[in-house]
Formats: sequence, C-alpha cells, structure tokens
Amino acid sequence: MTDQPLKIVFMGTPDFAVPALRALIGSRHDVIAVYTQPPRPKGRGHHVQKSPVHLTAEELGIPVHHPLNFKALEDKETFQALNADLAVVAAYGLILPTTILEAPKYGCLNIHASLLPRWRGASPIQHAIWKGDKTSGVTIMQMERGLDTGPMILKGETDITPTTTAQELHDRLSMIGGDLIVQVIEDIAKNGMPEAETQDGSLSTYAPLLKKEDGCIDWSESLQEIDRQIRALNPWPGTWMEGLKGRVKVLKAHLADDQLVLDLVQPDGKKPMDFQSAVNGGYLGKNIL
Repeated sequence: MTDQPLKIVFMGTPDFAVPALRALIGSRHDVIAVYTQPPRPKGRGHHVQKSPVHLTAEELGIPVHHPLNFKALEDKETFQALNADLAVVAAYGLILPTTILEAPKYGCLNIHASLLPRWRGASPIQHAIWKGDKTSGVTIMQMERGLDTGPMILKGETDITPTTTAQELHDRLSMIGGDLIVQVIEDIAKNGMPEAETQDGSLSTYAPLLKKEDGCIDWSESLQEIDRQIRALNPWPGTWMEGLKGRVKVLKAHLADDQLVLDLVQPDGKKPMDFQSAVNGGYLGKNIL
C-alpha cells in the first residue's frame, strides 16, 4: 500500500472542534474543505456570528461550506464531488445521511468526547462530571446511521478530579481529540482502515441535550450531587437558585468539611460577588443550605 497524504473534509462547529482542525492542518494530510453550521445571531445584540470552526478555516485559507442540512441534492453532490479520502466530524451539529457517510473512500470518523459506549449523545462532558465519573476521554469511532453507535478505533483517557469543571474537561478533551485523530489518520494512510471494536450496547448511557432548567439547584439533593452539578454545568447552562430578590446564579463553589461553600454568585442584573456580599446586599439569606 502506498503511504500517501489523505484528502480530508473536516466537519465541526464549536470551540471543541478547533484543536482537531488545527492538528490536521499541522499534519502532512490535506484538509480540502471545512463544513460547519451557518452563521447565526448570538449574544445580547443578536449579531450574526460565524462559528469558531468557520473563523479558524477562514484564517487558515480553507474553503468553507455551511449547508442548513444535506437534504438538497446540490449539497450532496457538492460534498461527493470533493472526492475525499476521509471525513472527520467533531461536534458538527447535523445528522449525516447515508449518502454523505459513504461518500469518502474511508467513510467518516467522529471525535466523540466520552469513553464510548458510555455517554452517547449531545452532552457527554457535562454528564460525566454530573454523575460522578472518575474518568472521561475521547473515542475515535467510525460513523454509522445510529447516534454514536459506530465501531471504536482509538481511545484516550483523562481523570475527573473533585474540582474539575466542564470547561476544564472540555479543553482537555478537545486537545486529546486532536492528538488521537492525527494518530488514526496516519495509521489509515499507511495501513488502510484499522480494525475497530464493536460497541456493547448493553453498557451504553445517554447524555441528552442540556436545557436551562437543568441548572436549577434542588437543595434536597446531597451536597456532593449539588457540587457536581455546579461544576458540570459551568459555564453553560449554569446553575441558579431563587434568592430574596430574584434568581441568583452560582458561578463557583467547593466542598469543604462536608459543607458546600459558595465562592462566587451573581444576582440578576448584578456583577459577580462573593457569598457574604450577596447576603449583605439582601440577595441571599445566611442559611440557604
């Protein structure tokens, strides 16, 4: 088999996918196109913004495509005409039809932020922390029609400590994903598609898309559970409780001697402040726990 650089289509949208894109650009392989979600209004000003992957691709001079979906024949034909050896998918945000999955020579690989089959679905990073997992990781898998059900090619692990937040774990896993995908692609270039391990569906768990209401703190839960919730949902959707003058966000907390210490909170319309300042300002009572 000839050991030639592969022609790759990269498909991703948020910050999580950027390190993988940069890793591929830094490799000997050729990223011939990037697919990402279309620019959309964001923030308080509702200004239309391009995705982090879109901005990175433009910076690197890579052609960008952002179809709403792949239902239109034109979008399918445009993808097929790229004649890619491989597509790499990282938090793209669209379900890919069979015509797209099968278009590249070696199909599509997904960079998934969990140790599959645990935490299939949209929010594996947050659920791993929230449910008390001791480890997390990244799985490189061959994509098929099912949701994160494809055969697994390579995994990388990292610890979840008692202070790990979703942002910290996100950043670690995104870098691991970039390293792993380059390893896999090098193997494919030299040896063809590697053997992959079929997932044991009986061991699977599901991490659904998070909603803002998931951030509501239930003080009847254990302090350990609440601590994990606060760390898991930081920065989005965030955790909150009802204070004396409206909703109060809990931005940071920690466990100390079987107590939950609220380090940083933010009443509606106010700047972040420590717990004592929130009590002094009449936003919280002294004994909320």
